[in-house]
Amino acid sequence: MLGFLLSHAFHNIIPYHCYTVPQKITKNKAYIQLHIAVFLFGFTAILGKLITLEQTALVWNRLWIAVLGLIFIPGVFRGIRTISVSNLLKFSGIGVLVALHWLTFYGSIKIGQSASVTLACLATASLFTSILEPVITKSKFQWIELVLGLIVIVGIYFLSGVGTQYYLAIIVGIISAFLAALFSTLNKKYIANQNTLSVTTIELSSGFLCISMAYPLIQTYMPQTHWMPHGDDWLWLILLGLLCTSLAFALAINSLKVLSAFISNLSINLEPVYGILLSIWILNEDAILNADFYIGTTIILCAVVLHPIITRISKTKP
Repeated sequence: MLGFLLSHAFHNIIPYHCYTVPQKITKNKAYIQLHIAVFLFGFTAILGKLITLEQTALVWNRLWIAVLGLIFIPGVFRGIRTISVSNLLKFSGIGVLVALHWLTFYGSIKIGQSASVTLACLATASLFTSILEPVITKSKFQWIELVLGLIVIVGIYFLSGVGTQYYLAIIVGIISAFLAALFSTLNKKYIANQNTLSVTTIELSSGFLCISMAYPLIQTYMPQTHWMPHGDDWLWLILLGLLCTSLAFALAINSLKVLSAFISNLSINLEPVYGILLSIWILNEDAILNADFYIGTTIILCAVVLHPIITRISKTKP
């Protein structure tokens, strides 16, 4: 049943020929898919706060639920068989980075007890990507991307508005942002002409296996009180695993066939904006949208909007 529902969602949002090889999607469709993914990612911090499990158990359950939903989609295993051993190893390694990103992401939320601070730190991913992408993909270094990445940092300064009690959460959150930039850039390098859903399945499966194999170490140094969910945790984890992970992650990866890793991470900077607004609406938090919030949000939005405009202008110049 879960496989049928997820398969139906994929086929409506990502036509079959878009996530199989070697077809490419149009840039407009890629932008739509990316922003649907970003909106779904905006729920992850809220669900992470609702789920009572500690971060490692939370990510472990998120991964197996996501993989379970993916393996029932027709063509996933067939696509995996077409991937070379070398690429299989590469995507498996990227999956470990994804798992580490989520562990630090939810770790930051648990440490600071604030989804907003962690989401704001995640916006630094665009700055890291502006440096990593030219190195990893051998693309030309774009000064405008570095400048826009630095502008986002200014936006974060206004968005967070936190004190010294959040310093550790900020450090862990920035590490999470670096890992997000790293795995996005690596996906950009290797995703071309690959089955998107098969790659997603490989990456999430390897992340799950990594945490599973590290179980003795985790229980020794970071013991989890409960590994399996209970009560309402099941509902939140199913939503997190299927919609905010399987579907959102595949949409984001698929958009990288056309869009750059920098554009992807710059757009994902909208996640803190969505997340903060959704947390106020859904969780009825007492947060107040003060002037700093509006300034920070405006700065981030301007950076997201300015990139394609400046790129288009630069291309039209003789």
